[in-house]
Order: sequence, then structure tokens, then C-alpha cells
Amino acid sequence: MTVADRIIIPLDVPSAEAALALVERLPEARFFKVGLELFVADGPRLIDELKQRDKRVFLDLKFHDIPNTMAGACRSAARYGVDLLTVHGCATRRGLTAAQQAAEAGAAAAGIAAPTLLAVTVLTSISPEELSEDVKVRLSVADYVAHLATQARESGIGGAVCSPQEITTLRQLCGPDFTLVTPGVRPDWSETGDQSRVMTPRDAFAAGSSYLVIGRPITQAPDPAAAFARVIQDCQG
Repeated sequence: MTVADRIIIPLDVPSAEAALALVERLPEARFFKVGLELFVADGPRLIDELKQRDKRVFLDLKFHDIPNTMAGACRSAARYGVDLLTVHGCATRRGLTAAQQAAEAGAAAAGIAAPTLLAVTVLTSISPEELSEDVKVRLSVADYVAHLATQARESGIGGAVCSPQEITTLRQLCGPDFTLVTPGVRPDWSETGDQSRVMTPRDAFAAGSSYLVIGRPITQAPDPAAAFARVIQDCQG
């Protein structure tokens, strides 16, 4: 894959019309993320439109519920033909296994390839202090992320979402075929915003990330296409 194939643009807008307007401004982008806000507003219709335009889709809904409900949600989501789909890594081995099996069954029933399920580890906006004090997880961020990713791999999940700081460790723990998707990536010419654990795109790829989610430095730039091209140039330079 080229660098452009491995950069995912989040469509963090409130409607399909706004999302498609952004897609039009990024003709070289090939992979887009549909999150909770947009999916609740216009998700199925937008996914169909993106697929018709030959775009890849990362459906980021972070399912976390009892195993039976997670299974039902993943079975339904798999029928959309998306490429990546998120579940929370803390949903237990039983929940993760049920989600994976159901996604495969849903895709098979639709006659399409199953999405790669990704276990969300620790959100990149969460600081070590918040993990300890607010969530009451006494492990370090790095140790907790490693635990969740390893548990996901052992449950049949195909990948994980992690911050840049955990890429190298998870690549070593989970192997070369485990998909690592990395938000919290910021070019050195952009602001970090609300991300607590960041890295440049070039460094994140070098550390072993499979895909990078890069939003505001591109989507909020005066010229998103030029910003996208600059990120690619930074990675190749």
C-alpha cells in the first residue's frame, strides 16, 4: 500500500452532506472514518455513498455491551461492507470472541469479506492520571494497553487502536499481521489539540503502525488537499 492508502480521514461532521463535501475536497484520500455523531445522523446512507465512490470505510462505533448485544451489533455492521470496525477492548474475552464470530457470520451471510475488528485500548485523550484516578485502573497506560491488545488477539480480533507510544510494544507482542490503527498523530507543523499522547506521522509509521487517523491538521486546514499532500510528503521525506 502507498502512504495515501494508509491515512484515514475522520469525517467528524454532523451530516452526510457535510461529509461528502469534505470528501470532494480530498480527491486523493482513499480511506475515511465514520464515527458516532455522523453514523447516528446519516450512517448507512453515507457508507453506501462512500463505497460507490470506491472509498474504504472505517466504522468507528466502539461497541461495548453484553456479549449477545455486541454480537448482534457486529453482525449487522458487517453487512455494510466496511473495512474496519471498532469494539472496546475491555469488553472481556467472551464479548470480544462473540463480536468477532458474529462479524464473520454477518459478512458471510451478505456474501462479502468480513471487516477487521479493532479493539479500542485506551483513548488517546485519556491521560495517565485520568486512567488511574477517574477509571481506577492501577496499571500504567502502557501495561493496560498491552493487556487489552493481547487479550483481543487471543480472542480472534484482528487489530487494535492504540496511541503512538504503544505501537512498538504492541507490534512486538501481537505480531506483524495484527492491524494497528493509530490516532493521536500530529504533523510537527500542527497543534496537538485535545490529544495527550502524540507522535508525527512519519515516526508512527516507522514504529510499526498499519494506519494513521489524521483529522484536524487536514480537515480544518484552509486547503485540505494541500495539507493531505504535505502529510504524505512528510512521511516519504
